[in-house]
Amino acid sequence: MAKFLLLNGPNLNMLGQREVSIYGATTLKDIEDHLTTLAGNCGDEIDCFQSNHEGELIDKLHAANQVYDGIVFNPGAFTHYSYAIRDAIASITVPTVEVHISNIHKREEFRHTSVLAAVTVGQIVGLGVYGYDLALLALQQISRGESRNGKN
Repeated sequence: MAKFLLLNGPNLNMLGQREVSIYGATTLKDIEDHLTTLAGNCGDEIDCFQSNHEGELIDKLHAANQVYDGIVFNPGAFTHYSYAIRDAIASITVPTVEVHISNIHKREEFRHTSVLAAVTVGQIVGLGVYGYDLALLALQQISRGESRNGKN
């Protein structure tokens, strides 16, 4: 059994209401419930946390070290400028996958750069809420020492 953390940053508590044409009608609770079920189907656990406050997300990242086998993280707008969150991810040994519902590379110029990408194991963008599923699947495989080509 593996244990994962789902972290969501600023404004993601407004999913389902906020810019539905970009982010869709799925709520954060829908995503959390779905990932909890997906994890449970594999005998895994997932804890969920959302905050609009940078320091709270940093505290969660620090506390995650040696507790979780992986982190699914949608940092929202912090993606583009939070060196503090970048350093928090770099300071822990837990593999972290960055997720974005929209394709940040097709949006406004300021969204094209992720200061976090270099310290995450991967980045999933533009696949809607399905990106969360893919991030969890990848972390499950990483935690079990599996890879697509059969090598560890």
